[in-house]
Amino acid sequence: MMKKTAIVTGANSGFGKLITMRLAEQGYKVIACVRQEANAKKLAKEIEQASLSKNIHIESLDVTTTQSIEALKKKLDAYAPITLLVNNAGTAYAGFAEEVSVDMYRQQFEVNVFGVMELTQTVLPFMTSGSKILNMSSISGLMGMPALSPYVSSKFALEGYTESLRIELAPFGIQTALIEPGSFQTNIWNTSINEQMTQPAEGSRYTSIYQKMMAYTDAQKSNFGDPREVAELVVTLAEKKQLKQLRFLVGKGVRLSFTAKRLLPWNLWEKIILRTLLSKK
Repeated sequence: MMKKTAIVTGANSGFGKLITMRLAEQGYKVIACVRQEANAKKLAKEIEQASLSKNIHIESLDVTTTQSIEALKKKLDAYAPITLLVNNAGTAYAGFAEEVSVDMYRQQFEVNVFGVMELTQTVLPFMTSGSKILNMSSISGLMGMPALSPYVSSKFALEGYTESLRIELAPFGIQTALIEPGSFQTNIWNTSINEQMTQPAEGSRYTSIYQKMMAYTDAQKSNFGDPREVAELVVTLAEKKQLKQLRFLVGKGVRLSFTAKRLLPWNLWEKIILRTLLSKK
């Protein structure tokens, strides 16, 4: 049998850390990629406490820089073949499209899209028939939402890239799929969006909409899912012989929302979204 070696990006928190731990428990040798040294040290302690040090190797990686990716590439011969790549590293910028700087959109795409593309190109020569690539998308890659266009557009781009990639790699036995979580209790909500939100300026036409949306989001946080559900899905897909689907939706209400958007006339879907998000006082 092929030895099981996985690369997980953004491995120090949220989905990435849980995925790293669960894969290691399943017998994978996991290359846990972390951008900041302080986070790597913290992760190393948690790995040691979980008695998983033999299975997890922490490597420095910033997916937005070619130099960092090339440095990782030089180490991959020692790990090859790579049986699983989980492109999990990501961030979320938010704000209303009229007010978000184009530079912020570029930063969003550097992490969520171009970083995935460059790392995937780098890892693919070390993969063989039976290997898998799992790209962490989002329900936001299937439906647009107000004040989230930087994040949404990056996930839409990731969806198109992955769809093409899957077809290209199929003849070589390398399988590719998208994981599309709904809202979960992870740092992308607690940190990224809160800290990287372009809030409406004084006198902005979007102030009232923003306030209602924030009230709605705060009210929903208690319903956000347990991120361990996503980690379990990754392990299940990693162990499957055949990934017959391209997309794997996960989370409360995600399938219902996606089905409704796909089946309802656009004008009706739009009214539902506006009523749901903006009716809160």
